[in-house]
Amino acid sequence: MTYKVFLVEDEVSTREGIRDNVDWREMGFELCCEAPDGEIGLPQIETIQPDVLITDIKMPFMDGLQLCKIVREHMPWMKIIIISGYDDFQYAQTAIKLGVTEYLLKPVSVQDLQAVMTKLAVTLDQEKSERAYLKRLRSQVEDNLALLREKFLLRLVTGGESSISAIEQSQHLGLNIISPYYQVMLAEVKPPSMAQPLDYLVCQQIEKLIAGFIGTNMDALFTKKDIEEYVLILKGDSLEQIQQESAFLADLISEEVETKTTYKLATGAGSPQKRLGDLHRSFAEALVKVKVTRQNIETGELDKLDHAALHHFLENSGAEDFDPFFDQSIRPLIEVALSSSLLKHYVLLDIALSVAQFISDLGGNASQIIPPIYAEGAFWDSAKTVAELQAGTHTLFTAAITFRDSQANSDRANSIQRAKKYIAGHFSDPNLSLNEVAAQVNFSPNHFSAVFSAETGENFRDYLTRTRLEHAKKLLCATRLKCSEIGFQCGYNDPHYFSLSFRKAFGMPPQQYREASCKGLPNQNQ
Repeated sequence: MTYKVFLVEDEVSTREGIRDNVDWREMGFELCCEAPDGEIGLPQIETIQPDVLITDIKMPFMDGLQLCKIVREHMPWMKIIIISGYDDFQYAQTAIKLGVTEYLLKPVSVQDLQAVMTKLAVTLDQEKSERAYLKRLRSQVEDNLALLREKFLLRLVTGGESSISAIEQSQHLGLNIISPYYQVMLAEVKPPSMAQPLDYLVCQQIEKLIAGFIGTNMDALFTKKDIEEYVLILKGDSLEQIQQESAFLADLISEEVETKTTYKLATGAGSPQKRLGDLHRSFAEALVKVKVTRQNIETGELDKLDHAALHHFLENSGAEDFDPFFDQSIRPLIEVALSSSLLKHYVLLDIALSVAQFISDLGGNASQIIPPIYAEGAFWDSAKTVAELQAGTHTLFTAAITFRDSQANSDRANSIQRAKKYIAGHFSDPNLSLNEVAAQVNFSPNHFSAVFSAETGENFRDYLTRTRLEHAKKLLCATRLKCSEIGFQCGYNDPHYFSLSFRKAFGMPPQQYREASCKGLPNQNQ
């Protein structure tokens, strides 16, 4: 590569001597332009953007040091060589502060200048190589980040991430996933005819078209499930807004794909959800609705799985209890779903995603504990009877229960201890809730409630009340605070309610307890 050199010198003989006597090309340079002073040279320098500036110091209108200062501020990459007839330390010191590359005294010999330029060519080559390396490295980092985002979003919609873990990871990945409402929309590429194989290049083109529509939209996240299926996670402030946005976006991208390619797009949106942990339900519904557009089937049976009952079973039952639960909660649904492969696919996918979400809420990696639930070849693809589907579902439930029990023996006790410690430090907050404490130990509220009761022998509300009242007893005997003030410090905004709670727990109101049990303190007026 040839590097460009710009020469600024007011002495014509010196400028011509440098221009004509140095073999620029042999050293890998091109003297692209010259000027008699900095004022004339600066506009040309900004236009040409040379790699090297050679300038005298003492010149009329704008001297070399003033020129160097402007160049250094606006074009910091440029190498600067100063030549001067003034052997003055002050000039050299100023030049060093401006970051000049070389400082040469007149008269400058051709040999000296060529030596400097040869050395400079090596430096420029190294910097060029380093920039190319950094560019490749930056590209690799961006590609890796894009891949990590894709995988994260796919885990999110398939129940592979707990809500707390998802929020933490999204921050590291530069994604904002916090929203009052969520909805999943799927788009599937359809070739002109079913007999025609998918064209990979067309699929890539469609992917770019959809990604272009999303662009910098803060209320939409885009990833792909596979080569012909794309997933959009939409966010919204209200139910009406997110439904309108999803319908509008579906029409928009479908029209764009049909206009720009010979392919079509089948789209489907799941129901809006308020919780990240329920995003998998919207995904399952969207997946089936995309398939439903190809067949004329009734979809009225899609919403009958009792997710609360399923979650309660996974939290509190053993694998040996599966068959009665299946007969009561799942068999009726599957018997209806067997009438259609799509309904069967939806019901089993909905169950599998709920199991995956349960595992994630416990801090597990669902993809390592159960098979990829959205991949081709899942057990429901080949199952034809209720018995076969029951066996496959039993495998999913057993894996989740086994993981739950393994966690109980190690992490559960530690988590409850951390919860107790948090309660001990925050019980004075009247708004302290089960949800807040559960979030501190990365449990879902329902799971935390069940585990807390099993580990402590009392429910969360009773434990919190007992902690507050035991502390109140200590304050009654150790301080001269009024009973109402003690109640406030123990998390009770209402003095009357504090008195009632204390009396229910200890058989007497706070003031009577103080008079009967606390020696050495004077009676307190209420």
